[in-house]
Amino acid sequence: MKILALEKEAAQTQPSDFQPYLSDEAAKVYELYQAGVIRESYFHQTDHTAVLMLECANIDEARRVLDSLPLVKAGLISFDVIPLAPYPGFARLFK
Repeated sequence: MKILALEKEAAQTQPSDFQPYLSDEAAKVYELYQAGVIRESYFHQTDHTAVLMLECANIDEARRVLDSLPLVKAGLISFDVIPLAPYPGFARLFK
């Protein structure tokens, strides 16, 4: 199942709050990317928040994966988790 995860920063955070975790965060994202769980990773161009595309069995698995990230564990970020389904509308073209 494809899942879109949109980062939300915790209130009252400062850039310096993130600094101690950034290397570990990058390492964990890379590990999950190599495992095929994180398929794509982006930053929102204006908000500079993470936008991740995951491949998981279900939403619960996606939440467990995201909860394993160091910035989530530290309470600095959380994610909106959005399950995606294929667009079925093309079938209308072939009736």
